[in-house]
Formats: sequence, structure tokens, C-alpha cells
Amino acid sequence: MTVSEAPPLAGRREWLGLAALLLPTILATMDLNVLFLALPHIAADIGASSTQQLWITDIYGFLIAGFMITMGTLGDRIGRRKVLLIGAAAFAVLSIVAAYSTSPEMLIVARALLGIAGATLMPSCLALIMSMFKDPKQMGKAIGIWASALTAGAAIGPIVGGLLLNSFWWGSVFLIAVPLMILLLVVGPVLLPESKNPQAGRLDPVSVAVSLAAILPFIWGLKELAKHGFAVLPVVAVVVGLVIGVFFVRRQLRLSDPLVDLRLFAIVAVSGGLTVNLLASAVQGGSGLITTLHLQLVEGFSPLKAALWLLVPIVVLIIGIQIVTPLVQKVRPATVLAVGMLIAAVGMAVLTQVDAYAGLGTLITGACIMYLGVSGIGPVIGQLVMVAAPPERAGSAASLAPMAGELGLAFGIAGVGSIATVAYNSQLVVPDGVPPEASAAAQESIASAVGVAEKLPGSTGAELLANARDAFNGAFNVTTGILAAVLVGLAAIAYFTLRTIPPMGAQGAPPEEGASEEEDSEVASRG
Repeated sequence: MTVSEAPPLAGRREWLGLAALLLPTILATMDLNVLFLALPHIAADIGASSTQQLWITDIYGFLIAGFMITMGTLGDRIGRRKVLLIGAAAFAVLSIVAAYSTSPEMLIVARALLGIAGATLMPSCLALIMSMFKDPKQMGKAIGIWASALTAGAAIGPIVGGLLLNSFWWGSVFLIAVPLMILLLVVGPVLLPESKNPQAGRLDPVSVAVSLAAILPFIWGLKELAKHGFAVLPVVAVVVGLVIGVFFVRRQLRLSDPLVDLRLFAIVAVSGGLTVNLLASAVQGGSGLITTLHLQLVEGFSPLKAALWLLVPIVVLIIGIQIVTPLVQKVRPATVLAVGMLIAAVGMAVLTQVDAYAGLGTLITGACIMYLGVSGIGPVIGQLVMVAAPPERAGSAASLAPMAGELGLAFGIAGVGSIATVAYNSQLVVPDGVPPEASAAAQESIASAVGVAEKLPGSTGAELLANARDAFNGAFNVTTGILAAVLVGLAAIAYFTLRTIPPMGAQGAPPEEGASEEEDSEVASRG
């Protein structure tokens, strides 16, 4: 393909292939929180302790994050469609194992293996979209649809879980994946192209092990700090993860065939885009945490009712994605992202006005504005990174954006959770008559305060509950004010980092795989 040639347009087959890719995308993110409402049923049926319940829910996300880079690079080496279909087959089988687990240990192992299988899905999907849609406008639209599915999967997880649990046993939340993955296995070889890097070297198992040793303790430590506050072991885990991460980077710089090609970070669109994605995901993760807590512990909603209310801003987010996707074809990504961050800052400013007793309307309005502002991050950054990266590194590049998002979420949940906890503790007034142990527990978090208040007699418990809700609402207002300022700063970072990048429609198509002598042996078959 010469520079003057128009990129080929995708046809019916490619759009049907995109529809097939939405199946694993929705399932991978839905499984992150589909168990939210099933835990009491699991505890009653197979006797999972509270610690085991935490591992059942968390181990899946940990291993997705840990293996995402490995699976993206593996796709470059052995074939992206092959990795996707192997992962889909494993996901279906492991879902059945999880559904019929007879012990907590069995379910934890099944969820861990599901996380490894799930790590094959996102990088492979994004890399395959890159190979199917060469036209920039069509690629942007396809990535926008994929990003919407990614968001929808995470949003509907608790709702799907709640609906299934109304009629079936807890294992049904896993079995929903089986027919969808089987459908992907049937249509995937027909609709999806195979592609790989013919010059790729062997996968370095030491780099895989070191990457896991860096990512897993780091994310675990951050999430533990967010859940339980400061403790020595999580801090040590974060430090260990960082130290091993430095060793990982140094090793990659020495290898001729690295697991992660760090030369990608010399590309402004990649390094700048991933930085914006990391920081924006941190804001989203942190604000999502305190918003969910406000709905459940201040408004008093059940987890299912809170999830239903949060669907409103999620719908706005999906609408925003459809608006931004064509817009970024004509307007510079830096401008789109910077304006989006400023809109999100306005939403955060609205959240600073939420009231503890009549704040639901303000809360949902602010969340909708904020989600509209950040709606462009996923599709814009995804397209920026994929277009800028060499085609032979498509799988590795496709793992970077979701990996940055995972790390950002972990940062945000831990950092914003800590800020909110400090603000809550400084504003909480413990009534007279509350025992010292109960007082100490109430000061740890609003969740602990609600639990303590339910056990205290008469007006003492009611007063503690009211004071805790007032304190958390105040902390919510303070924290969202800080996040509003962060978003203004992020708008500046997005603009000045990415300002030289032209509109996506003006960048032309990415180079065809196999276009150079080095890539002449690239295989691009369709079944």
C-alpha cells in the first residue's frame, strides 16, 4: 500500500467479526463484579469465610492485570486469533468448573485460572480490530463500539448477577459465559483474520515471571490499602512491586526480544496517551469508589439498587463515546481530551454540593457530567496507541492501554480512598456513651460505623449513624473538590503532551502488516 492510496474499507465480514469480538469483551469485564451479590449464597453453600470471599472476588482481576502484557505479547508471537480462541475455550471450561465448585479453595483456583484466560481477551480483541479496520474513521468507530461494550460489561455485572440469583443458584452467574464463548469459537475462525509478527523471537519466561512478581503485589497492596487503610504488609507489597518493576524494565532494555518493547514509550502518542489514561483511570476509580459508598451507606441503598442508579451515568458514558469517536477524526485528540477533562471537572464540582439527606439528584447529575467528560479516554487513547505502534507489536501495544487503566484504577481506589478516610475521620463526631472499641471502629470507616451503630442501643446508635453519614458526606465533598482540581491539571497534561498529534482522520491508515520486506512472511488468512 502506497501513501497516496486510500485505506481499504471494512465490509460486512469485518463488522460481523467485530460483533463476535464484543462477546468476550463484555464477559471479561462482567466477570470482574458479577459475583458481587452472590457471595452470601456462596458462603452459605460451600462455607467460604470472609477472607476466602475476598480472594474469590479479587483473584480474577489480579491475574487479568498480571497476565495482560504476557498474553498481548504472546499473540504477536503465535497469532492473535489463536490466543483469543484458546482463551475463549479455556474461559468456557473454567466457567463450568467454577459454577460447580464444591469448596472455597476449588472456586478460588477456578477464578484464578479464569483471570489468566480473561487476560487473553482484551489485547487480542483490540489487536484484531486494528487488523480488520484499516480506514481511520472505521477504526475509530469500531474501537468506540468495543469501548462501549467494555464499559457495559463492567456496569451490568451486578445487575446480571442479581437477576440470575432471583431464579437460579449461584453457579448460574458463571454458566452465562459458556454459550457465548462457544458461539465465539464457532464464528471466530470464519470471521476473524489471523495475524502475527513473523520476526518475533521466543517468549522469555523469566520476563513473564518478573512481570507477574512486579504487577501482582503492587496492585494487591494498593487495593488492600484502599480497603483497610495503612498496614505494613500492603505497603511492603507495593514497595516490592516497584523494586521488581525497576528490575523488569532494566531486563527489557537488555533483551533483543523483550516482553515489552520499551521503545514504544519513545512515541509521544503512546507515552502521552498512556499517562493520560493512567491518571484519568485513577480519578474514575477513586470517584467510583466514593460514589458507590455514598449510595449504599449514606443513601442506604442495597448493592443492586446502587448498581441500577449507577447505570444512568454509564448510559451517558456510552453516549459520550459515540459522540467523541467521530469528533476525534476531525479535531486534535489533545483538544478533545482536554475539553473532556474540563467537563469532567465541572461534574466533580457539582458533586461537591451533594447533601447527606437530599443529595441523590445532585449526585447522579454530577456523575453524569463527569462520565460524559471522561467518555473519550478509552476509544481515543486506544486508537492513538494502536495507530502509533508498529503493526508487528499490535498485541503488545494493545495490552498497554488496559494495563495502564488497571494500574490507574488501583492507584485511584487506594489514593482517593485514603483521602476520603482521612477527611471522614477528621469530621466524625462520636456521641457520648459509645464504648471505646465501638468508637475506634466507627472512626476507621463509614462501613464500620454503620455496622457499629446497628448494635448500639436506642438514640446512641441513631446519633452515631447520623454523624457518620454527615462526616462521610463532608469527606465526599472535600474529596470531589480535590478531584475537580486534579481533572483541571489533567486537562493541561493532555493538551500539552499530545498537542502535536493531528486529528485521527488526518493520520492515514496504519501500515499494512506485511508491507515491508521484514514482514513479507506475515500471515493474514481468514480461516
